[in-house]
Amino acid sequence: MTFSEGQRSYFSEFNRCQELLDQQSIVLEKIATSIYRSLNNGGVLHVFGSGHSHTLAEELFHRAGGLVPVNAILEDYLMPHKGPSRVSKLERTKGIASTIFHAHDLREGECILLSSNSGMNAVTSELAQLANEKGLTTIAFTSLTHSKQSPDRGVPKLYSICDYVIDTGTPYGDACVKIANLDVKVAPLSTLMNVLIAELLVVRICELYAENGKTPPVYQSANTEGGEERNKELENQYRARIQHLI
Repeated sequence: MTFSEGQRSYFSEFNRCQELLDQQSIVLEKIATSIYRSLNNGGVLHVFGSGHSHTLAEELFHRAGGLVPVNAILEDYLMPHKGPSRVSKLERTKGIASTIFHAHDLREGECILLSSNSGMNAVTSELAQLANEKGLTTIAFTSLTHSKQSPDRGVPKLYSICDYVIDTGTPYGDACVKIANLDVKVAPLSTLMNVLIAELLVVRICELYAENGKTPPVYQSANTEGGEERNKELENQYRARIQHLI
């Protein structure tokens, strides 16, 4: 059995987004270098997203083969499982970002990854603004196609205020496959692209450690021999800075 027409269409759209990402390799290198320098100086990488975009923080936090010094800013009330209608209102509410910002130890010279497909919601944009004011390097993963086609919501769009922007290439509305007898498309792309971009950064950051004669702080699978012991030793170096590392 071969893939269906719709499934092949999804592959095609994903490939298109990857081709756009190829064109942003210089920006990716600058981002990786900024994160490496911050981590090498004792900093941690902060990651935030609301709604389904919070999965970027989940992907990078406490992950086998991933970086240890990652502070995932995970706010339960901004995740879909807490009720989509409630979450949608909260992520558009001005002022919440200040509470989130002051609940975490974000320091000048560190980097923060901010994911928002639309780049329109107040909580993410305001968090970016606060991070800018604090002297952090702000990095956006967003769809320029969606963001530029959407009306303002009274806050700057994410791409307009961050130091670095990666365009995920996802279409307006995120979903990308047309199905007969359905007036909306199916199969979103943003999570897939966020994970791809994030892991490309992890690889490059670790390469930069190695190129400078240093060992990157990377998790080993706890399901392999010696993994738990190795991980605990690394975690002890960053425990005070990573809120969910308990």
